[in-house]
Amino acid sequence: MRWTWSQLAALGRIVEDGPTTMTDLAQAEHVRRQSMAETVAVLRADGLVESRPDPADGRKVLLLATQQGRDLLKTIPAAREAWLGVVLDAMLDGEEQETLRKAAGIMSRLADSAD
Repeated sequence: MRWTWSQLAALGRIVEDGPTTMTDLAQAEHVRRQSMAETVAVLRADGLVESRPDPADGRKVLLLATQQGRDLLKTIPAAREAWLGVVLDAMLDGEEQETLRKAAGIMSRLADSAD
């Protein structure tokens, strides 16, 4: 199954932030509640999230990531890195790759200076 960026972003937020309501998730992702409901429906159908009653407020439903959802998110960085390596080798010559490496080093230095 291929998930959309918005589906993976929603799943990532559920994993990072812990149990959340549909409304809170929609606000955090800057989308309408109805749009988030469609996104979550796919994640739920694929077994990546589940719903449970909020123990503090029985009127609310909390969304939680399943183990399968957490496991999926763990695979994304390695898959992205593998894809990027293949694309860089296929699309850039040696000089361009070296330029990119230097630029990445500069960007890392800039990011580190913000701390």
